[in-house]
Amino acid sequence: MQQGGKLHPVMLAGTGSDVGKSILATALCRIFRQDGYTPAPFKAQNMALNSAVTPDGGEIGRAQAVQAEAAGVSPHTDMNPLLLKPNSDHTSQVVLNGRPIGNRSAYDYWRNTGELRASVTAAFDRLAEQYNPIVMEGAGSITELNLRDTDLVNMSMARHADADVILVGDIDRGGVFASVYGSIALQTPEDRRRIKGIIINKFRGDLRLFDKGRQMLEELCGVPVLGVVPYFTDIHIEEEDSVALAQKNRTWAGDRKVNVAVVMLRHLSNYTDFNVLEQDERINLFYTSNVDDLLKSDIIIVPGTKATLSDLYELRRNGCAQAIVRAHREGASVLGICGGYQMLGMEVRDPLHVEGDTERLPGLGLLPVTTTMTAEKTTRQVTMDNGWQGYEIHQGVTEPTDGAEEHPFTVFSDGRTDGYVSSERCMGTYIHGILDNPAFVERLLKPFADKLSAASQPMDYQAFKEQQYDLLADHVRKYVDIPQLYKILQDS
Repeated sequence: MQQGGKLHPVMLAGTGSDVGKSILATALCRIFRQDGYTPAPFKAQNMALNSAVTPDGGEIGRAQAVQAEAAGVSPHTDMNPLLLKPNSDHTSQVVLNGRPIGNRSAYDYWRNTGELRASVTAAFDRLAEQYNPIVMEGAGSITELNLRDTDLVNMSMARHADADVILVGDIDRGGVFASVYGSIALQTPEDRRRIKGIIINKFRGDLRLFDKGRQMLEELCGVPVLGVVPYFTDIHIEEEDSVALAQKNRTWAGDRKVNVAVVMLRHLSNYTDFNVLEQDERINLFYTSNVDDLLKSDIIIVPGTKATLSDLYELRRNGCAQAIVRAHREGASVLGICGGYQMLGMEVRDPLHVEGDTERLPGLGLLPVTTTMTAEKTTRQVTMDNGWQGYEIHQGVTEPTDGAEEHPFTVFSDGRTDGYVSSERCMGTYIHGILDNPAFVERLLKPFADKLSAASQPMDYQAFKEQQYDLLADHVRKYVDIPQLYKILQDS
């Protein structure tokens, strides 16, 4: 039930990285939507390899696309106007308003953020004219003193938006008193006054044991603790941070299920492609670079990557390339998605040095195609002539080698073709999100029908996601004082 009136923007800021800002922002987007508001997410600057494509072909961080879905609105580049996609330990591709503008080193980037400030604030202003409230997300810690003058995403953005800041602390990693108190104490007086509440996240155990701690924090900081949110493992929300991969299943499960191995690439991107398979009870999905596990798998998926040539070189060095070829020869199915599709071909060429100094590498030779890297980046949502949907994010053009017949993976509704199929057990496509289409999952599993129960059914992934957003909202409502949050956003 709507509380009524215009709400101030709210920013979820963190004591550090991976404290749960994104997931709490997703929860608030769903809660505000349930209560009759028209919320939208906003993160001025995001760093992630796992991105999404907006309906108009722009690229944004996956977290903001998820938050938009929870809010019931279409994702837009204004929700994440600045995206940094790491392509090495020292450089990132800079995506501004959905389009790449080049690569920059971390040093050069942080020395020149002033030129980007007008773009990110303008994006926020456009959103604020359409939605109520704006659910903002900070990045990392709000107390990086050495970056205060160049900050685009934390307190400087809160000042521009005149947002009320809720500080999120992670009790699971320890040191929550010091991190929360220090994060507030090290702010300027103006910014300190802007912090209106604290949420303690990822609590394990009996909440009553923290009653005294909650009181002590409020006395130390002079800021109310709005809630202590327990850690959960039974609610599934798409994540964008590669930290999440460390917690995923990495083991072969014998013959009880269809074993699907996703090759663990160093620069693996868009691993949310595989969320639907993780939730399918017929499938055991795991991430691995272990040769023995690849050889035992029923299906091997070579995923997307931000650095195709670098990861292809590593697959050859660590023996995974040879294992994939051998596993396919012995009966495994192989699917390549985006950069993985490029690797399955005969050769990957980079004459313009888009990815680095390496100009060409032989592929795995499973598909008769050759890829040439191009400076232009393709980002678009796509619909296939059979109704399947997905999106493209890639650099490079892939074509059949000389003399090879065309066997496209699919045909788009506008007549263009994509990908290549050499058999039902070997195919490649540029389409991210292809596994969200139940009919394609059934096609992928068909060669392993002997492992599938006659009663098993494909899952409705979209309905599953909507259910998870509601479960997340219920969880946060239970442990966070939402009426007090509304009072903060109305009274400021």
